[in-house]
Amino acid sequence: MDISAMLVGKSDQLDNVDLLSGPRDFTITEIGRGNAEQPLSITLAEFPRPWRPGLTMRRLLAAIWGPDASVYVGRRVRLYRDENVSFGNDKTGGTRISHASHIDKRVTVSLPKSKGKFAAFTVEPLPDAPAPSPTLSPDQIAASTDVTWLREQWKTAGPQQRERIQQRVAELTPPDDAA
Repeated sequence: MDISAMLVGKSDQLDNVDLLSGPRDFTITEIGRGNAEQPLSITLAEFPRPWRPGLTMRRLLAAIWGPDASVYVGRRVRLYRDENVSFGNDKTGGTRISHASHIDKRVTVSLPKSKGKFAAFTVEPLPDAPAPSPTLSPDQIAASTDVTWLREQWKTAGPQQRERIQQRVAELTPPDDAA
Protein backbone atom coordinates (compact mmCIF):
# COMPACT_ATOMS: atom_id res chain seq x y z
CA MET A 1 0.00 0.00 0.00
CA ASP A 2 1.40 3.40 -1.03
CA ILE A 3 0.88 5.78 1.89
CA SER A 4 2.04 8.97 0.08
CA ALA A 5 -1.41 10.53 0.27
CA MET A 6 -1.47 9.90 4.02
CA LEU A 7 1.77 11.78 4.76
CA VAL A 8 0.43 15.28 4.15
CA GLY A 9 0.67 17.44 7.27
CA LYS A 10 -1.72 20.11 8.45
CA SER A 11 0.68 22.94 7.68
CA ASP A 12 -0.32 25.84 5.43
CA GLN A 13 2.85 25.48 3.34
CA LEU A 14 5.25 22.94 1.87
CA ASP A 15 7.57 21.85 4.68
CA ASN A 16 10.82 19.90 4.52
CA VAL A 17 9.06 16.87 6.00
CA ASP A 18 6.89 16.78 2.86
CA LEU A 19 10.09 15.77 1.06
CA LEU A 20 11.02 12.85 3.34
CA SER A 21 10.37 10.38 0.52
CA GLY A 22 12.95 12.13 -1.68
CA PRO A 23 13.47 15.13 -3.97
CA ARG A 24 10.55 16.30 -6.09
CA ASP A 25 10.25 18.51 -9.15
CA PHE A 26 7.80 21.41 -9.05
CA THR A 27 6.53 23.94 -11.58
CA ILE A 28 6.02 27.49 -10.35
CA THR A 29 2.55 28.76 -11.26
CA GLU A 30 2.27 31.93 -9.20
CA ILE A 31 4.38 34.31 -7.13
CA GLY A 32 2.87 36.24 -4.24
CA ARG A 33 3.69 38.08 -1.07
CA GLY A 34 3.76 36.15 2.17
CA ASN A 35 4.22 37.67 5.61
CA ALA A 36 7.06 39.48 7.42
CA GLU A 37 8.91 36.26 8.28
CA GLN A 38 8.28 34.57 4.93
CA PRO A 39 7.81 37.40 2.41
CA LEU A 40 7.76 35.23 -0.73
CA SER A 41 4.98 32.73 -1.39
CA ILE A 42 5.38 30.44 -4.41
CA THR A 43 2.45 28.42 -5.72
CA LEU A 44 3.45 25.04 -7.18
CA ALA A 45 1.46 23.11 -9.78
CA GLU A 46 2.28 19.76 -8.19
CA PHE A 47 1.57 20.58 -4.55
CA PRO A 48 -1.60 21.84 -2.83
CA ARG A 49 0.16 24.29 -0.50
CA PRO A 50 2.61 27.12 -1.30
CA TRP A 51 6.36 26.94 -0.86
CA ARG A 52 7.72 29.80 1.23
CA PRO A 53 11.47 29.68 0.76
CA GLY A 54 13.73 30.89 3.54
CA LEU A 55 16.19 33.74 3.07
CA THR A 56 19.04 31.57 1.79
CA MET A 57 16.87 29.93 -0.88
CA ARG A 58 15.41 33.33 -1.88
CA ARG A 59 18.95 34.59 -2.34
CA LEU A 60 19.80 31.49 -4.35
CA LEU A 61 16.74 32.00 -6.60
CA ALA A 62 17.80 35.62 -7.18
CA ALA A 63 21.34 34.49 -7.99
CA ILE A 64 20.24 31.94 -10.61
CA TRP A 65 17.18 33.68 -12.14
CA GLY A 66 17.53 37.33 -11.11
CA PRO A 67 15.56 39.44 -8.62
CA ASP A 68 12.42 39.88 -10.79
CA ALA A 69 10.24 37.07 -9.43
CA SER A 70 7.59 37.61 -12.11
CA VAL A 71 9.84 35.68 -14.54
CA TYR A 72 9.79 32.63 -12.24
CA VAL A 73 6.28 31.59 -13.32
CA GLY A 74 6.52 28.52 -15.55
CA ARG A 75 10.01 27.69 -14.32
CA ARG A 76 10.78 24.53 -12.41
CA VAL A 77 12.81 23.58 -9.35
CA ARG A 78 13.79 20.31 -7.74
CA LEU A 79 13.42 20.60 -3.98
CA TYR A 80 14.88 18.26 -1.39
CA ARG A 81 15.04 17.95 2.36
CA ASP A 82 18.40 18.90 3.87
CA GLU A 83 18.45 17.37 7.34
CA ASN A 84 21.50 19.45 8.32
CA VAL A 85 19.64 22.77 8.35
CA SER A 86 19.43 24.28 11.81
CA PHE A 87 16.98 26.71 13.35
CA GLY A 88 18.61 28.16 16.42
CA ASN A 89 20.29 25.28 18.25
CA ASP A 90 17.99 22.62 16.77
CA LYS A 91 18.56 20.63 13.60
CA THR A 92 15.11 20.92 12.10
CA GLY A 93 15.91 20.22 8.47
CA GLY A 94 15.09 22.58 5.65
CA THR A 95 13.95 22.71 2.06
CA ARG A 96 16.72 23.26 -0.45
CA ILE A 97 16.99 23.67 -4.23
CA SER A 98 19.21 21.17 -6.06
CA HIS A 99 18.15 21.77 -9.68
CA ALA A 100 16.46 24.56 -11.64
CA SER A 101 15.21 25.06 -15.16
CA HIS A 102 16.33 28.03 -17.27
CA ILE A 103 20.01 27.65 -16.45
CA ASP A 104 22.40 26.11 -18.97
CA LYS A 105 25.16 25.00 -16.61
CA ARG A 106 25.88 24.29 -12.95
CA VAL A 107 25.74 27.41 -10.78
CA THR A 108 27.55 27.63 -7.44
CA VAL A 109 26.88 30.57 -5.13
CA SER A 110 28.49 31.33 -1.78
CA LEU A 111 25.80 32.48 0.64
CA PRO A 112 25.61 33.15 4.38
CA LYS A 113 24.84 29.95 6.27
CA SER A 114 24.86 31.36 9.79
CA LYS A 115 26.44 34.35 11.51
CA GLY A 116 29.85 34.84 9.96
CA LYS A 117 29.78 31.50 8.13
CA PHE A 118 29.28 31.00 4.42
CA ALA A 119 28.56 27.87 2.40
CA ALA A 120 28.58 27.04 -1.29
CA PHE A 121 25.16 26.18 -2.76
CA THR A 122 25.19 24.41 -6.11
CA VAL A 123 22.23 24.23 -8.48
CA GLU A 124 22.27 21.88 -11.47
CA PRO A 125 20.27 22.42 -14.68
CA LEU A 126 16.88 20.71 -14.53
CA PRO A 127 16.10 18.76 -17.72
CA ASP A 128 12.92 19.50 -19.63
CA ALA A 129 9.79 18.24 -17.96
CA PRO A 130 8.11 15.16 -19.34
CA ALA A 131 4.89 15.82 -21.20
CA PRO A 132 2.07 16.38 -18.73
CA SER A 133 -0.18 13.42 -18.17
CA PRO A 134 -3.70 13.84 -19.47
CA THR A 135 -6.09 15.42 -17.02
CA LEU A 136 -8.48 12.99 -15.41
CA SER A 137 -12.09 14.00 -15.48
CA PRO A 138 -14.26 13.63 -12.37
CA ASP A 139 -16.22 10.97 -14.30
CA GLN A 140 -13.06 8.92 -14.96
CA ILE A 141 -12.14 9.04 -11.28
CA ALA A 142 -15.68 8.11 -10.20
CA ALA A 143 -15.83 5.22 -12.70
CA SER A 144 -12.51 3.67 -11.69
CA THR A 145 -12.51 0.62 -9.44
CA ASP A 146 -8.72 0.10 -9.55
CA VAL A 147 -7.26 1.47 -6.29
CA THR A 148 -3.66 0.87 -7.44
CA TRP A 149 -4.25 2.85 -10.65
CA LEU A 150 -5.93 5.66 -8.72
CA ARG A 151 -2.98 5.89 -6.32
CA GLU A 152 -0.60 6.11 -9.29
CA GLN A 153 -2.72 8.89 -10.80
CA TRP A 154 -2.68 10.74 -7.46
CA LYS A 155 1.11 11.23 -7.76
CA THR A 156 0.78 13.49 -10.81
CA ALA A 157 -2.68 14.95 -10.22
CA GLY A 158 -3.48 18.52 -9.33
CA PRO A 159 -4.93 19.45 -5.90
CA GLN A 160 -8.61 19.09 -6.90
CA GLN A 161 -7.99 15.79 -8.66
CA ARG A 162 -6.03 14.51 -5.66
CA GLU A 163 -8.96 15.26 -3.38
CA ARG A 164 -11.37 13.41 -5.70
CA ILE A 165 -8.95 10.48 -6.00
CA GLN A 166 -8.57 10.26 -2.22
CA GLN A 167 -12.34 10.25 -1.82
CA ARG A 168 -12.73 7.51 -4.46
CA VAL A 169 -9.97 5.38 -2.88
CA ALA A 170 -11.70 5.77 0.49
CA GLU A 171 -14.97 4.59 -1.10
CA LEU A 172 -13.25 1.55 -2.60
CA THR A 173 -11.13 0.62 0.42
CA PRO A 174 -12.85 -1.57 3.01
CA PRO A 175 -12.54 -0.18 6.57
CA ASP A 176 -10.33 -3.14 7.61
CA ASP A 177 -7.78 -2.22 4.88
CA ALA A 178 -7.67 1.47 5.73
CA ALA A 179 -5.20 1.03 8.60
